[in-house]
Amino acid sequence: MASQDKWITKVAFLGISFVLTSAYAINGALPKMTEELHITTTQSQVLATTPSIAVTIFVLLSSFIANKLGDKRTIILGVTLVGVAGVVPFFVSSYPIILASRAVLGAGFGIFNSLAVSMISVMYDGQVRSSMLGIRAASEQIGQAVLTFAAGLLLSFGWRETFLVYLIAFPILYLFYRQVPDTSEMIGKVAVSSGDEDAATATTTLQDEPQKVSALVGVLTLFAAFLVIDYMAIQLSFPFMAAELKGDGYNASPVLSAMLIAAMLGGILYGRFQNMFGRFTLQIGLVLMALSNFMVAFSNGNFFVLCAGVLLIGFPLQLISPFIFNQLPKLAPLRKQALVTSIILIGFNVGVFIEPFVISTMGAILHSADNRAAYESIPYLGVVLLAIAIVTIFTAREKKPLLAE
Repeated sequence: MASQDKWITKVAFLGISFVLTSAYAINGALPKMTEELHITTTQSQVLATTPSIAVTIFVLLSSFIANKLGDKRTIILGVTLVGVAGVVPFFVSSYPIILASRAVLGAGFGIFNSLAVSMISVMYDGQVRSSMLGIRAASEQIGQAVLTFAAGLLLSFGWRETFLVYLIAFPILYLFYRQVPDTSEMIGKVAVSSGDEDAATATTTLQDEPQKVSALVGVLTLFAAFLVIDYMAIQLSFPFMAAELKGDGYNASPVLSAMLIAAMLGGILYGRFQNMFGRFTLQIGLVLMALSNFMVAFSNGNFFVLCAGVLLIGFPLQLISPFIFNQLPKLAPLRKQALVTSIILIGFNVGVFIEPFVISTMGAILHSADNRAAYESIPYLGVVLLAIAIVTIFTAREKKPLLAE
């Protein structure tokens, strides 16, 4: 059995995705930090957003760093930065130092973000790759939920203690270092022949590998941005919709947490969906996302239907996002996988950033009140999702590489 096929290797590799979305785990401590550090609310919110800015920058740089250090060493560097920078606020009270540590934390995430996906394309293929991509997406959701919960428990001891959640990076780092092979070596030699059949397979793999980056990578990047805009529109508008129905004191957090669990299930089940439906996994995900939009938009005061629509949205998103990443080995050479993965991740991050501007623009076009712009834009986004599903069915009939199984 190849080292990458061992279960402990898979666990060690998925561990880096477990910690990948923990930048916001300490957000519950921001009010206490604001009070005790004597800073403004805006300054405390900057502590929350600074990592995402650094992530975007270093996602761009990660492929160049990996070219110098190799994939494995680059991930080790990134996880080390997360562990060290993450716990700095536990020891200091200086706002500038804490802010700098949050920037370094984001840089650490950005350095290994794309590699957490692209290494799967190098280490695995076929159904194993599909399953690993889905479970990796679920690992992010699980990690975010677990570490946010742990930070909440630590908050009872003080705001500093919440930053101790980043200590989890060190056992993850140790397991990764001991168990995961360096895929930089795999790219150089697709297979080591143990017989004529293996040699023929290796030769075929090299011949089938794309020789350049396809323009479809750019299309997928725009697609990723649109998906996140739709997802965030529903996620961010739900608390306001719920408050209209249940009153200003309604706590929307339990429903939003359940939405995270639904998204996690989508990632876990992606491999099975891909095995059962092949290229049509994409259309199924798009139709389910559109259904979520319509349930939310036309709930007409029915709180149960509203919640059902909100809970649904995360599940198909985690079917589609691994599907996107699963296409990349067909659209770029193995040596370019880190780069094209970075480009797709930038699409997702840019979608999060521009969502408020897109929704406000749509609201202005629809003459919506400011607090109802997202609510009234959602059905139109659903129509676009259905249109994309129809278009991609036709491209599937034409056997475009984007939708190849």
